[in-house]
Amino acid sequence: MDIVLLGSGNVATHFGKALFDAGHRVVQVYSRTKAQAIVLADALNARAIDDLEAIDLAADLYLIAVTDGAIGQVAAQLPAALNGIVAHTAGSVDMAVLIPHAQKYGVIYPVQTFSIAKPVDFSSVPLALEASDEATYAQLTQLVDPLSTQIFSCDSRQRLALHVAAVFASNFTNHLYAIGADILRKHALDFDLIRPLILETAQKVMAFSPREVQTGPAIRHDVGTMQKHLELLKEGHQGLVALYQQLSEQIYSN
Repeated sequence: MDIVLLGSGNVATHFGKALFDAGHRVVQVYSRTKAQAIVLADALNARAIDDLEAIDLAADLYLIAVTDGAIGQVAAQLPAALNGIVAHTAGSVDMAVLIPHAQKYGVIYPVQTFSIAKPVDFSSVPLALEASDEATYAQLTQLVDPLSTQIFSCDSRQRLALHVAAVFASNFTNHLYAIGADILRKHALDFDLIRPLILETAQKVMAFSPREVQTGPAIRHDVGTMQKHLELLKEGHQGLVALYQQLSEQIYSN
C-alpha cells in the first residue's frame, strides 16, 4: 500500500517504521513542524510536508497518528478528493470523528507504550481494528497482517475501555515507579534496588491473574506495617499520604 503518515511523534515513528519494514511504501510524512517531518521522512524514504494542501491524493491509506485532541482537526483539513482509507491510531477517540471527512475510514490502535528512543517488536503488539465497512476492515487487516500476530476487532466503546485499562496498567504504574524512585532518592537509596522487584511483579502477571498474585501489607490487612509507612510519608512525603491510603483501601476491599 501507498501510505501518507500524518504525524511525526512516538506512535507515528514506530508505526511508520513497522509499515516500511513490512514492505509498504510511505510516500509522505506530514507534521506542522517541517523539521520533525523531515527526520521521519528521511528514515522512511518519504517526502516531508507541513501543508496538507500538498498531500498526495492517490495514496491508499492516510494514517493519522497525532495527539487525540488533534485528530478531528487534521481529518477536517484533508481534501475531499481523497479516495483512500482515512484511519487514526488512538485508543480514546471514537471512529465517528472521521465520518464527516472520509468515505472509507477506520482505526488501528496499537496496545503498547511507545518512546522514540526505544525500539519495539511490533510483532508482539496487539492491534485493535475497527472500520466503516467490511471491505475497509479487510483492507486494514491485510495492511497490518505482516506487522503483528495479534489482530482483533474492537468497536469504539470497547477500545475506550481497553485504553482506560492500559492507562491504569502502564501509565499509572510507571508514575508509581517514579514515586518509588523519589522516596528512595530522598533516603539515599538507588532505584536499582527495586528493579528486580518490578521485573518479578511484571513476570507474575504474564502467567497468573493480577488478583491471584497481589502481595503486600494491604492484602494481608497488616495495619501495623501500613501505619509505619504512613508515619514515614507524613515526615517527608505528605502529598503521598492520601494516595497510599486510597490504594491500600482499594487492595483491602477487593
